[in-house]
Amino acid sequence: MFLLHFHRPLQPLLFLLVYWEKAEFPFHVIPKFAALRIAGGTIKGYGCPDLSIAGSAVAAAEVARVDASCSTFFLVHSSLAMLTIALCGSEAQKQKYLPSLAQMKTIACWALTEPDYGSDASALKTTATKVEGGWILDGQKRWIGNSTFADLLVIFARNMTTNQINGYIVKKDAPGLTVTKMENKIGLRIVQNGDIVMGKVFVPDDDRLEGVNSFQDTNKVLAVSRVMVAWQPIGLSMGIYDMCHRYLKERKQFGAPLAAFQISQQKLVQMLGNIQAMILVGWRLCKLYESGKMTPGHASLGKSWITLRARETAALGRELLGGNGILADFLVAKAFCDIEPIYTFEGTYDINTLVTGREITGFASFKPVAQKSRL
Repeated sequence: MFLLHFHRPLQPLLFLLVYWEKAEFPFHVIPKFAALRIAGGTIKGYGCPDLSIAGSAVAAAEVARVDASCSTFFLVHSSLAMLTIALCGSEAQKQKYLPSLAQMKTIACWALTEPDYGSDASALKTTATKVEGGWILDGQKRWIGNSTFADLLVIFARNMTTNQINGYIVKKDAPGLTVTKMENKIGLRIVQNGDIVMGKVFVPDDDRLEGVNSFQDTNKVLAVSRVMVAWQPIGLSMGIYDMCHRYLKERKQFGAPLAAFQISQQKLVQMLGNIQAMILVGWRLCKLYESGKMTPGHASLGKSWITLRARETAALGRELLGGNGILADFLVAKAFCDIEPIYTFEGTYDINTLVTGREITGFASFKPVAQKSRL
């Protein structure tokens, strides 16, 4: 009876649990997303909202507060794919693609990661060969969110003439393009991650992103994206706190609400303290970006530290719910699983600490130091 009582006001959230359990995407929510008019975030013009980065970040956090998978779907579409076209595309490409993407009549994905190149993304092996009128793409991508149903795929490949990384817009029905859904994930199960295989996929010259001429050009997008991703676990943690706060006040043991026990209050306050600190770090990142002073080290420190605190907050929330903390029905267990991929994508915790470490020490430690023989 308690479960039924607790769930009654949560029906708007519980329908997502069905999709999470089945690892399916609720396509009927896309028009509701579109109605929020937040797709495109900081992009000005082309039907985009021209939000401040802080406004866009808070919007992303509020979506994550309800469901982390939906926020990931949205961030891939808006803060990666759309922003790449806005920052690196030609005027003709912006006019052609952004209005429909802003209205979410078309959906996009962003494909950088490959089966053999995750953290070492700059070493990617997908190739782009120049031919008359366009380019031929060959290679594979992995872990690409939205890719199983995206209308447009922003693909990064190595130009075989310059050996530099270039960007391309690929249509979902392009001959030679195959996308297969990845199965058996334990977190962000609503997100449709795909394995992409490209076998001689032709891309016309008009769909080559002229502003992506090296791997460094992706940093223009990732700088904004890392700020947005840093706010995703903030929203997730707020949602966990919301559920735990309510649960502790309604659930009774030993004749009293769980909220009346000291240890419950201590954990709840620790969660709240984490969230307040996370918000302040996220806000600082936004201010640094707006002033033009944010460095890669700032963004990496923010993303890594915030996700670490969110992981701790999720663990505390799971503990507070006791046995119910391992039931997805109470939503905290779902969030507990969802934080794991967020802790890992857009740079793992370890890689992001190395980015900041390089910035503050002057030494890059991404690769093992070559050992010299003493013989």
